[in-house]
Amino acid sequence: MSQNLRTKCVILRRTNYGEADRILTILTSDSGQLSVMARGVRKEKSRLAGGIELFAICDVSLVRSTNNTGDMWTLTGAKLNKFFAQIMQNYDKLQFGYEAIKQITKASQTLNEPEFYELLVDVLTALDDQKIALKVIETWFYLQLAKLLGNELNVLTDNNGMKLVEDARYNFDTTEQVFMFDANGRFDARAIKLLRVMLTNPLGVVGKIANTDDIIDDCLHLAKIAAKI
Repeated sequence: MSQNLRTKCVILRRTNYGEADRILTILTSDSGQLSVMARGVRKEKSRLAGGIELFAICDVSLVRSTNNTGDMWTLTGAKLNKFFAQIMQNYDKLQFGYEAIKQITKASQTLNEPEFYELLVDVLTALDDQKIALKVIETWFYLQLAKLLGNELNVLTDNNGMKLVEDARYNFDTTEQVFMFDANGRFDARAIKLLRVMLTNPLGVVGKIANTDDIIDDCLHLAKIAAKI
């Protein structure tokens, strides 16, 4: 007997194996992270090779024997659903694409949450859009990753439990992960408002916000702290 699975996925890693095979690490939309044997895909005439590209959403068919005590699936069918070709045209976005995949790979190894797949697809979609600034994408990604990992940035109250107010400035305690009132602090109301918007809105909405160049570096700094990067 065998178990069959058809699903959408993003390729996280491709490792050459033997003379013509590859071992894939994929993140699926419904079954978490899986290991897959792709037999013969390095052969010139392989019908599967074109369907397992990086920076793409792939439709795959997998099979696994019910007698298999391991976790390895075998690839039986693959086609590209969406290829994010524009990412390849921008070096900085390409490099962050690899970094996002790295962080999602690490996170989804221990937590089987469909939101990791959705987060990665959202980021790849935004990286493919040349109109969305890279630092905006990075900041949103790290904030959302931190939330999924249980480390959501507190943008509501300070270290004394008081509500953050618009006419104040704050510094950030990296040990306690909280804002602290400071009249000469680094973070003002605009930065905190942007962080709130990023935490509660999809990237497509966040990417349309204008005039953030002077505060995005501070927001990115806090997002990385929250995600423990």
